Amino acid sequence: MPAWIQHTVWWQVFPLGFVGAEPEAAPAAPVVHRLPQLHNWLDYIVELGASGLALGPIFAAATHGYDTVDPFRIDPRLGDDADFDALIEAAHARGLRILLDGVFNHVGRSHPAFQEVLHRGPQADRANWFKLSWPRGTAPGSEPDYACFEGHRQLVTLNHDAPQVADYVAAIMDHWLDRGADGWRLDAAYAVPRRFWAQVLSEVRSAHPDAYIVGEVIHGDYTGIVRDTGMDAVTQYELWKAIWSGLNDRNLFELAHALERHNGYLDAFVPLTFVGNHDVTRIASRLTDERHLPHALALLFTCGGTPSIYAGDEQAFRGVKEERVGGDDAIRPQFPPAPDGLAPYGWPIYRLHQSLIALRRRHPWLHRARTRQVHLANAQLVLAVTEAPRTLFVALNLADEPVSLPVPEAQRIEVGDGHLVGDAGGVRVNLAPHGWAILTA
Repeated sequence: MPAWIQHTVWWQVFPLGFVGAEPEAAPAAPVVHRLPQLHNWLDYIVELGASGLALGPIFAAATHGYDTVDPFRIDPRLGDDADFDALIEAAHARGLRILLDGVFNHVGRSHPAFQEVLHRGPQADRANWFKLSWPRGTAPGSEPDYACFEGHRQLVTLNHDAPQVADYVAAIMDHWLDRGADGWRLDAAYAVPRRFWAQVLSEVRSAHPDAYIVGEVIHGDYTGIVRDTGMDAVTQYELWKAIWSGLNDRNLFELAHALERHNGYLDAFVPLTFVGNHDVTRIASRLTDERHLPHALALLFTCGGTPSIYAGDEQAFRGVKEERVGGDDAIRPQFPPAPDGLAPYGWPIYRLHQSLIALRRRHPWLHRARTRQVHLANAQLVLAVTEAPRTLFVALNLADEPVSLPVPEAQRIEVGDGHLVGDAGGVRVNLAPHGWAILTA
């Protein structure tokens, strides 16, 4: 893991939606220079306290960006190489790292290698790039059956046993790292054989030892995947689910269980943590009680991990993901040209993010910190967040009544509300209904 990642907080953008690109790429359409719109948001990211810009797909694709046509070319709906270079330069000038989204499990049906298969049949030079099943008596122009990603016929799965595919993916990753990117998110990393990643990432790291590589893994053996592939991290979906569902159900035992598992992951690697991304319902819509949004954020920014904020969540954007065609549109909206076009009612949550990120900056050891339960009930939780000898306390109340919770050796409230009291039984924090606080030991 590169040393710089321990200080990183990502702000994640889905570029095609963010800049209002057409939902489908028209053949031979002229380049439209929309990527420079992101320049207007770089100072906003810095002022938020984030230190990295995590980009969704930016390479030539047919529709949503995950059906890649040419991963060596910027999507013409976004711009060109010069636009990419300018974004890298402007971001790096502000101390912002850039993370790219790599789709290496599959390609779009319009990818030249697959089109060659459709036109030339089994004799195509790159037929072994895919997992194909040809009908008997196949003639050129016949369409084979083929493996696809989770039933989506527009997403053609690559054959990761083919050496040419490994060379191709390594070349793509190296190309954009050479051009100034700082790392890669590996889309659908869980669907790709671990041995493939191990081979490709060892090659990429030989040329780019300081690159950060995080895999999208929804569930499964997080630790084993990191160990076997050479990735730095995977996405912590377990904790994401436990945060919103524990808060919604007022079942903080579920959250405590997930935090115990999270401690185990931190023994092996530092996960990418989040309460929102481009694939899930926004946290402000997911929570059934909006008073608990600060509780979710307090957990995100005090737990060990590399935090990622999905653009708009810091303004309490709403949006529900639906399982249908176009079901991602609500969570991938177009943004105004600049931050001054944002609605006024989101700024209090922006300022809360600033306060919590500032807390994390004051305590960079939180990157690898473990949690320990000091007090646990259905609707109350006190965590000691520790990397010896340093400790913070996180106190949460989900109930409609005020509570007094133990915070041994706490000295002051850093962020949140409530007040400290001391008696013969030790130090306690008094929280209002639905109150929360982060305290220094």
